[in-house]
Amino acid sequence: MNRPLRIGITGGIGSGKSLTCKIFACLGTPIYDADSSARRLMEEDAVLISQIREKFGKTAYQTNGSLNREYLTKEVFNNTSKLETLNQLVHPRVAADSERWIQDNGNAAYVIKEAALLFESGSYKALDKIIVVTAPESLRVQRVMARDKSRTKEDVLKIIRSQMSEEEKANRADFIIHNDERELVIPQVINLHERFIGGTEH
Repeated sequence: MNRPLRIGITGGIGSGKSLTCKIFACLGTPIYDADSSARRLMEEDAVLISQIREKFGKTAYQTNGSLNREYLTKEVFNNTSKLETLNQLVHPRVAADSERWIQDNGNAAYVIKEAALLFESGSYKALDKIIVVTAPESLRVQRVMARDKSRTKEDVLKIIRSQMSEEEKANRADFIIHNDERELVIPQVINLHERFIGGTEH
């Protein structure tokens, strides 16, 4: 059986990677959202739950078993070593989960894994091609502030600065989708979709 082509999509905050994935989904492409899967696994994966409890204490979970997000966010916020520890626990479990998901979607011509930390987590190594969605910084700041009213411009810029630079991501990409409000995104997605289902990237 031919295995599906494995495509990764990433991009900085506000770049529009989720929007791009929605367009691919409309074309019938299976999409694995690594970030929401990580949140789910932190509450459902017994191995991960015990690892988080061991490293961050019982307070990491509420009495009803749900993740104590407020506590965990405070623990890792501005503490790079604790954030690194959390990522080292979560990323392997997400990788295993996404591998199972790819097997389940084995009949698709190609599948997409969407992740904010595709390069940083090393998960790009298990993928065949990487798409990076880009947008000018000012536009990204504007978008994030519009969707999250509680964030200031400084907050958004701090997140942008903490992420791998867009330039570095673009340099490592196989394909770039420009979401700059000048070029239409849908034709760019359709063009890639046709390449992937045509098998020219295998």
